[in-house]
Amino acid sequence: MQVFNLGKRQGMGLLALSSTFASSQSQQCSDGRGLCRPSSLQKAFFYVSLYLVAIAQSGHKPCVQSFGTDQFDATDPGESSSRSSFFNWWYLGVCASGIVTVVLMSYVQDNVSWSIGFGVPCMAMLFALVVFLLGTPMYRFYDGESGGAHGEVVGTFSLVGKAAVRAWRKRSRKGRAAFVEECAENDVLEEEEEEVRGLTRMFPIWATCMLYGVVSAQPSTLFTKQAATLDRRIGTSSSFQVPPAALQSFLGVSIVTGVLLYDRVLVPLARRVTGIATGITTLQRIGVGIALSLAALVVAALVEMKRLSAARDAGVVDKPGAAVPMSLWWIVPQYVVLGAADVFTIVGMQEFFYDQMPVALKTLGLALYVSVLGVGSLISSFLISAIDGVTRRNGGTSWFADDLNRGHLDYFFLLLAALTVLELTAYIYFATSYVYRGKGFNAH
Repeated sequence: MQVFNLGKRQGMGLLALSSTFASSQSQQCSDGRGLCRPSSLQKAFFYVSLYLVAIAQSGHKPCVQSFGTDQFDATDPGESSSRSSFFNWWYLGVCASGIVTVVLMSYVQDNVSWSIGFGVPCMAMLFALVVFLLGTPMYRFYDGESGGAHGEVVGTFSLVGKAAVRAWRKRSRKGRAAFVEECAENDVLEEEEEEVRGLTRMFPIWATCMLYGVVSAQPSTLFTKQAATLDRRIGTSSSFQVPPAALQSFLGVSIVTGVLLYDRVLVPLARRVTGIATGITTLQRIGVGIALSLAALVVAALVEMKRLSAARDAGVVDKPGAAVPMSLWWIVPQYVVLGAADVFTIVGMQEFFYDQMPVALKTLGLALYVSVLGVGSLISSFLISAIDGVTRRNGGTSWFADDLNRGHLDYFFLLLAALTVLELTAYIYFATSYVYRGKGFNAH
């Protein structure tokens, strides 16, 4: 985990360094605005920095969260109950720091310097690494002899792999009934079969959460492009404009508020009704979040229709640089509703994939949650590229035209909403038949 933390710090440092490179004096600026093309070396350095951050993040996120959860003793009733709240407070901390970053760093990067904008997070990562290392004497560590998660990963992968191969071979020779009968006669084979079944049962849940990753990619992309076209002044007489990316802070504020309300209000109330320690099951929690993401997409589509109408009425359709006479506050509700969805689905996925994984694969479970967001971003990029190509065909206007006033983001949001309806239907089907590992009850 320390290696990934170092990787993130080095990546941020390289990003800060890349922004200090001046273009070669021999290069000519491409237009009258003084914009010069970066050299191939500059671009290579920049992309290496980005990929280093991404690779480090992919390892750091699941490992550090799994390590934090391991600090709670699952055999102690008090600590076991607190572990569920850990996921809530973990996400609250991440989002609270994200609010500060989005608000301050977006302003610094737009108005002061990109070097400082990347340099400050780099120093914050260095400080975080130092604090993490200082806490080493207080951490709980597990080894293979004590049955801990960290000492058995290779063995479990081997066990599951062998079970899968053995299952395939015996099914092809003797059929399912004969295979189950043989497993029942051998305790080792029963254990292997159960591990394979457990991993297999989680796959449909993971797959039906994938579209949520697509929706989660919109605030930092299309929502921000929407915001850039609006009147972002605070007050009609003010000259200060809110940076478009800073509007993502409303997402963070919604998440922080939602986590507090969920952990302190909703869970105790739901616990009285359901008798479940966590108030509602993790799969129910994920499902509520997916439904809220559907509401967020519908709100975003309606706001975009309003924005396009305002642009036409003001005659700024063919003026890409002109602000649409529509307040930035119109776009806030879609951030707020999607933030509420994250409180349910993101935290629910973290707890579900951690809790339902075999002991030796807890970190892999959290990696599955992270992969939902990563693969979702890739799917979002693919959808945008495919739709852009189709809608531009034969001289048509792209839904994602450079001049958004001529595009149709509302169509894209409605398409995602329709896909989310299908996703939610499939999710409910698989979730209601899922049997929780080691608990003996299903999701409904």
